[in-house]
This record gives sequence, structure tokens and C-alpha cells, in this order.
Amino acid sequence: MATATDKSIQRMRSGYDQQRGQGTAERHQTGRKQYDNQQVRPQTSSMGGKWGDFVARYRDVLIDVLLAAAVLAFTIPTTVIGYSFSLWGPVPDWIEFLIGAITAATMLVRRRTPWPAIIASAACACLTGQTVPMILAVYSMTAEHRMRRWQYVALALTAVYIVVDYTNPHTDKVVYLSMVRALTLIYLPALVGTWVHGYRRLIRDLRTGVREREEHAASEERRKIARELHDTVTHAVTAMVLTAGIIQGAEEPSEISELTAHIEDKGVQALSELRELLTVLRHEDLPRTQGVGGITRLVKEEQATGLEVSLHLDVPPGTLPRQVAHACYRLVQEGLSNIRKHAPNSQVRVSCELSGDHVTVSVVNSADRGGEAVRAAPSLGGGYGLAGVRERIVLAGGKLVSGPTSEGGFALVAQLPLPLGKEKA
Repeated sequence: MATATDKSIQRMRSGYDQQRGQGTAERHQTGRKQYDNQQVRPQTSSMGGKWGDFVARYRDVLIDVLLAAAVLAFTIPTTVIGYSFSLWGPVPDWIEFLIGAITAATMLVRRRTPWPAIIASAACACLTGQTVPMILAVYSMTAEHRMRRWQYVALALTAVYIVVDYTNPHTDKVVYLSMVRALTLIYLPALVGTWVHGYRRLIRDLRTGVREREEHAASEERRKIARELHDTVTHAVTAMVLTAGIIQGAEEPSEISELTAHIEDKGVQALSELRELLTVLRHEDLPRTQGVGGITRLVKEEQATGLEVSLHLDVPPGTLPRQVAHACYRLVQEGLSNIRKHAPNSQVRVSCELSGDHVTVSVVNSADRGGEAVRAAPSLGGGYGLAGVRERIVLAGGKLVSGPTSEGGFALVAQLPLPLGKEKA
């Protein structure tokens, strides 16, 4: 007994040491590559990066400041050189300077509310003859805000523009041309602003949708990983615990050696499946899924531990798609694990049949007969296994039915369709 156990431990230790050595070498090589890349990578200009970060962070503020400077550039110089005019006759220069400064200041709050810019720009046009601030105000009105009656405001500013343009002593004083210029320079920017507002809202909705889809995809991946971990670890640990319990009552050295070898095989199998799962997470490769052929192995393992199981398998090899075959395997695995926990002394019937365009898989057990004929597996609680199986079946397009039978047992039955053109397991 000691010899067989020692050999098993030595084999497991040697495999672990070999894996640890390979992992250390890979980490050393990866770290060396990262160090070399850092040495070779040229140093970028920190000044340019900081300026770019500053512009990106304060982009809106900088644009508003530039617009305010543009308003001052259009109003103050015209007053200084005497090119300005007022609808109500000559006005003191300080009033024109004041209205120009106020209009420029409204550009700094145009994103919060459009009304200061609208009122100030209209007053500026009437007192100084400068209509450029009205163009900026009407565009900001529709591009930065959602106004229900923006058309009426735009028409009012259009009328102000027509009056100012027609009164301007430096224009041609043709009403038709004044109307064309008003519609082109006032109403058209307002219309363009509505398009910009709609485009920005569309981009926001798309970004929100992308984030939601990413979060949903990440949640689905976490659920998928949780299912794989539960199915792999729970079944393997349950079988190992049961076998260890049987060893306590065994007396023959040959039987003990066989049972310890069984524990080792289950541990190696669980490590192999976990390694494949980690490979998927790191390299996004498809894992090697268990097909219906693994159902026979599951049944034999349970029979070896004393569970009374019969199997009816009527599925030709290579006929089921990968996802469907793996779902069948996991259903049988979960059903046998639950029976081992809750009804270890019952009679179990496992069936997997192919009928037309669908496959039916079931695990049905009779009422537990009691006694200590078969050792029961410890129940760890949680209840995630059956929920995970249900999710697998639904993702494969099938239906799962579970519940007690009329004889006092429990049935776990699933029916899965066979999609065309899928990779076979």
C-alpha cells in the first residue's frame, strides 16, 4: 500500500516540478522581452503629450474662449475705426465696447443656456451693426441645446438681421439680398446645429450601447467560466472524496492501490481540464470539449464506486455538433453528481438517444433505498450546477425539464436540436 501511494505521489510531484520549471522559464523569457522592448523603445516628447492631454481635457473651454475672442475681434475694432453704426443713431463708444464685451462673455456660458448669447448678440447687432455674434448664438442654440421652438427664435433673429443689414450704410440696400443673407447666415446655421445635435446624440447612444454590449459579453464570459469551473472541479473533487472514503474501509492492498490510482487519475483529469480552460482565457483558442463518448466513462466511474447505473447510448460517433455534445456530457455529469449527493442508494438510468433532428438525454433515478450500501458524497451547497446546465441547454437551443418522478425519484431530461453546418464533436 505504501509503495503504490509513494509512487503516485512521486509521479504527481515530478509533473508539478516540471510544470513549475517551464512556467519559471516562460516568465523569465517574457520579462526579458519586456525589458528589451523598454530599452529599445524611443522616448517620446513629454511636452507634446502634456499639451495634447491638456487640449483634450479642456477642449470645450478652449473653443468657448476662442469664440469669445472672435466676438471681440469683430466688435471692438469696428468701433475704434468708426465703422460701426446703430439703428437708433450715434451712441457713445463705451456703450459699444460694453455690449461687445458682454456678448463675448456670453460665449463662455453658451453650453449651459442659449438665452444670454441670443439676447446679447441681438443687442450687439442693433447697437454696433455686427451680426457675426448672432450666427454663433443661433448655432449654439440648436447644437448645444434641445429647444422645441427654436424655429421661432431663429426667425426672430433672421428679422433682426434683415433690418440691420438693410440699414447698414455699407451694404447695397436691396431687401431681397438682405433676406437671402439673413436666411443663409442665420436660419441655415440653426438648421445645421440641429443636425450636429442629433449626430452627437447618436454617437452617445452608440457608445452607451457598445459599453452595455461589452458589459453583457463580459458577464456572459464570467458565467461561462463559472460553469466550466463548477463542472470540472465539483465532479472531480466529489469522485476523489468518495474514493478516499472507500479507502478507509478497504483491507486488501491491491484494492487500496487501485483506489489510489483512481484518485490520481481524477486529479490529473481535473488539472488537464483546468489547464485547457486557462489556455482559452489566455489565447482565445477553442477548448477540447467532452462529447457523448465521455458519458460512457462517467457511467463506468460511478459504477466503480458502487452506484447502480445503467446506460443506453444510441448516438453514432461524430453526429452531434460540438456544443450539443458537450451539453449532453455536462448534463449527465451533473445528474450523476447530484444523485451521488442526495440518493446514493438508488437505481440510475442514463439515456442518450438520437431521434430525427434532435437528441434526448436524461438521467433518472429511483427513490433512495436507504442504508449504507453506497457512501454518499458531501453536499457543498450553492446549487449552481443545475442552473449552469440549464444555461448550457438554452444556449444550445434546447429545453430542460427537471423534477421529481411519481416513484419518488428524480428526473433530469433535456432535448436539444441539431443545427445544420455545425462542427461535429
